[in-house]
Amino acid sequence: MHFNTKLAIAIALLAGVNAVRAFSADQPSESPVELVRRTVQREIAPGNSNARAMCLARKETPHGSQSKLIVETREGMAGMLIAINDKPLTSEQRRAEEARLSELANNPEALKKKQKSEKEDAERETRIMKALPDAFLYEAEGTTVENQTGGKAGDQLIRLKFRPNPKYSPPSHVEQVLTGMQGYLLIDADQHRIAKIDGTLSKEVGFGWGILGHLDRGGHFLVEQAEVIQGNWEVTRMSLSFTGKALLFKNLNIKSDEVFSNFRPAPSNLSFAQGVELLKKQEAELAENHQQLGGDKPK
Repeated sequence: MHFNTKLAIAIALLAGVNAVRAFSADQPSESPVELVRRTVQREIAPGNSNARAMCLARKETPHGSQSKLIVETREGMAGMLIAINDKPLTSEQRRAEEARLSELANNPEALKKKQKSEKEDAERETRIMKALPDAFLYEAEGTTVENQTGGKAGDQLIRLKFRPNPKYSPPSHVEQVLTGMQGYLLIDADQHRIAKIDGTLSKEVGFGWGILGHLDRGGHFLVEQAEVIQGNWEVTRMSLSFTGKALLFKNLNIKSDEVFSNFRPAPSNLSFAQGVELLKKQEAELAENHQQLGGDKPK
């Protein structure tokens, strides 16, 4: 499943040190930006992965946590709330959630609106991805081996530090945030996939050219990705922490940490309505297991 986010980059080693060749010993070395550009093209290519999956997502904010079952369908993502603050839904809450999903599955206009929102999110993320080669200056910092937090087990990960490119001029407010971002990437050198992106705002950054608002210095985001099913890479963690202002007067305080786990293959041609039924079936199985385990919280 895509979760509106597909990432990939590969890089070279520190300047002055023999380059690590991503694929074979006879492969010519590339500069970091060349590798970034090549793997970004690889990541945004159509048909990058046609596989679909379902998983468990747990999102924590200052207001508490929510756990959902999520499945990707040909008509968009379907998600079913199954726990609040690690406690299963009450019978009343479960009925309300099932009614919400049934209404969405049987309301073509509501489903179209959801699809439109998901498409717009994907387009914004593609714009950000395409900007990566030009928006940053890169410096390689060495290698490590995948440690189960991102990438593919056993693959080599290359660490690449990045900072804003002073010559970069964002074409729209979507890319504006990149002008103040610095941090590092962990890249799976064998598969040209980003296993981790960790970025921090080094300065206040306006969006909407400062008219709509700004994000404060110190804002932070982290995204991890891994091969969760053979040949299928998905986001496994996404953490956001930003403050600022919107429309010049409304305070922004965005803080969340979302973990995706328990990935399993899903039928490739699943409709949204079929996805909802699959989620209901899976939720019933989890509820039964929860009762058998004596009330352990979902994992």
